[in-house]
Amino acid sequence: MCDDSWINESNIKDRDSLITLAKIQEQAERFNDMACAMKKVVETSKTLNNEERNLFSVAYKNVIGCCRSAWRVVSNIEQRLDDQKKKQAGEYRKTIEKELQAVCQEVLDLLHESLLKSENTAEGIVFYKKMEGDYYRYLAEVLTDDKRADVVKHSREAYQAATEKANSDLPPTHPIRLGLALNFSVFYYEIENNPEKACSIAQTAFNESIGQLDQPESGSFKDSTLVMQLLRDNLTCLLPRVQIDKKC
Repeated sequence: MCDDSWINESNIKDRDSLITLAKIQEQAERFNDMACAMKKVVETSKTLNNEERNLFSVAYKNVIGCCRSAWRVVSNIEQRLDDQKKKQAGEYRKTIEKELQAVCQEVLDLLHESLLKSENTAEGIVFYKKMEGDYYRYLAEVLTDDKRADVVKHSREAYQAATEKANSDLPPTHPIRLGLALNFSVFYYEIENNPEKACSIAQTAFNESIGQLDQPESGSFKDSTLVMQLLRDNLTCLLPRVQIDKKC
């Protein structure tokens, strides 16, 4: 997916230069270029430290975010058009789908072939397994039939593996553990159409973390409270749906 010709033309080879470029590209909002730079870092070194993990995640999150947003817009427009225009919109939607799938596959390949194989810290493993669950989830948003069933299964398994590792080795207030619970909850609500399970995951994570909020990981208090607020916001939306479903 990445067009890294500019890297080859500039003759940039060493890790430090690529990381410096990625930081510049983030500030310039050149996220495709940033993703290419971080992809090259992963391919050449196989492992990332905490700062580099975040750069890798931010780059691809913004690239895939543009694809997902465009897909939603075109899909919504497609539903409102007459048959001839609907066909044209549908063809363009499929073009976006191919781009989205290519980005997801690129990230998953980097995770499977390099990052997950070389990572040995609990924080890193949870981070990457969560990311694996996320990118399978993005595929599930656009795929259908048997292909969708496969990626849904892979997403669920990745989130579950990350959750087991997080519950074992990370404190309830750790922002990565909280972010994992947030995304796993979204998976059950949006992909599995199971608001009760989504609510349970979010509620458990919030309750466990609120009880230990006075003992957060050093330097992570702000990040933890931010994710906790997102969990609470989601619960505010989820609880009425769960109550309605129970009455039906």
